[in-house]
Amino acid sequence: MNEQAPEGSGVPDGYERLWTPHRMAYIKGEGKPTGDDADIEGCPFCEIPKLDDADGLIVARGQALFVVMNKYPYNAGHLMVVPYRHVPDYTDLDADEVAEMGSLTQHAIRLLRANMGAHGFNIGMNLGQVAGAGIAGHLHQHIVPRWGGDANFMPIIGRTKTLPQLLADTRTELAAAWGES
Repeated sequence: MNEQAPEGSGVPDGYERLWTPHRMAYIKGEGKPTGDDADIEGCPFCEIPKLDDADGLIVARGQALFVVMNKYPYNAGHLMVVPYRHVPDYTDLDADEVAEMGSLTQHAIRLLRANMGAHGFNIGMNLGQVAGAGIAGHLHQHIVPRWGGDANFMPIIGRTKTLPQLLADTRTELAAAWGES
């Protein structure tokens, strides 16, 4: 059967399409401050703590830092530990902030192991725009849970990441378990 493609859709190539239009805002950098010394105005990490926890995807709040779901995660359960203070570099943190970042990171690792069965983790910071920081003006540390076999064919062949749970559902689960672990 020789079906005619709808006008303007291009030449049929036999590929399925998985449309993710929500990613376009991230790709275009809409509302994202740029540069290493980006202004506080418009910084999402300065705005998130002003929201209630569910709307801000905040899992836990500490004295000087908070734990938040990554809105554009590499894997399910991808968390970030973020200082309330708008600082661009790890060396800008004081001793109490460094200690709290370590404590919150440890707690998050335990939580993700216990509640999501994570087998391993990628933990790190990209300091500066040239190092890959998406929001270089406000320091944040990534905690990415990993599972054996989580790098399946989708990212390799389809350049698509499949996430088995909605961000809000993961946040609700982890936030409820935060005080229990």
